[in-house]
Amino acid sequence: MAETTATPEPCGCSCGCNAPGLFPWWIVLLWGILALLVGIMFLASPGITTVIFITFLGAYWLVGGIFSLASLAVVRTNMGWKIFLAILNLVAGIIILAYPLYSTFFLLSFFIILIGFWACITGGAHLYHAFSRKDAGNGILGIFSLIFGILLLAFPLVSAAFLPFIAGIFAIVIGIAAIVTSFAAKKAAPVAP
Repeated sequence: MAETTATPEPCGCSCGCNAPGLFPWWIVLLWGILALLVGIMFLASPGITTVIFITFLGAYWLVGGIFSLASLAVVRTNMGWKIFLAILNLVAGIIILAYPLYSTFFLLSFFIILIGFWACITGGAHLYHAFSRKDAGNGILGIFSLIFGILLLAFPLVSAAFLPFIAGIFAIVIGIAAIVTSFAAKKAAPVAP
């Protein structure tokens, strides 16, 4: 019986990717460079970068609300839900664009509180599994999650102040990983005939 090896088929474009659904290496490279630049901006000037980021988020929500309302002219299914979400997007976008500094403070604090509640719920679930299955690993993870969540909920303003720095470090790590991955993908890409 002869062995056959499957080779990935090219996606049909001239992008250099070798499997359907994967991004070409140069898009991953651009993504990595952009993430690296955003991370450096967050670390170099966290306040201004955060306000700019939240302002772009407000513009995105405003435009999204407009397009959601416009889509009702074509597709009228779930009209009540679409109108509600469109109005919510429009109001959030207008408020953020009108008051970017206050919105930044509010959204960061809200995000920290959301993460705090999520960490407490996750910690509780891990502790439940630890006690029901006699699993020490889940118990330790549950305790750390609970402590993390309680600290975030107890000190949301301090946590919100550190969030841009954490986002900057995270963006830099993701950017470097994407750049390295893009060069590895370019090296592994088959040469077009």
